[in-house]
Amino acid sequence: MKGLLIKSPWIDYIFEGKKTWEIRGSNTKIRGTIALIKSGSGKIFGTVELNDCLKLSLEEYQQGEEFHCVPNEQCNEEPYRNTHAWVLRNPCLFETPLPYDHPKGAVIWVDLSEHEELKDLCLQTS
Repeated sequence: MKGLLIKSPWIDYIFEGKKTWEIRGSNTKIRGTIALIKSGSGKIFGTVELNDCLKLSLEEYQQGEEFHCVPNEQCNEEPYRNTHAWVLRNPCLFETPLPYDHPKGAVIWVDLSEHEELKDLCLQTS
């Protein structure tokens, strides 16, 4: 399984079911269940399904506040040259975050293939 690094408060909004688009500057072909890692914590906090990836125009980005939780007044320009919405669903928060070893240089993705138990740790589903 892959782990996606996400900063606070965005990761919290995902687990609360408020944020269903993770805005990134690149496309991803990864689909299915991924782990969510709170940046800087050294811990996996849960999982989510990465369902789709949409290339967004400035207008689509501006109209997407309900999906990405970025206030409209901060959406005057696209955050990336190529802005994409990674579409998320079914967030699953673990009762206890799981520690992992963070590899040097990992900025977006972490390989968590050694953590086979991740799918069984779901506490709640939004």
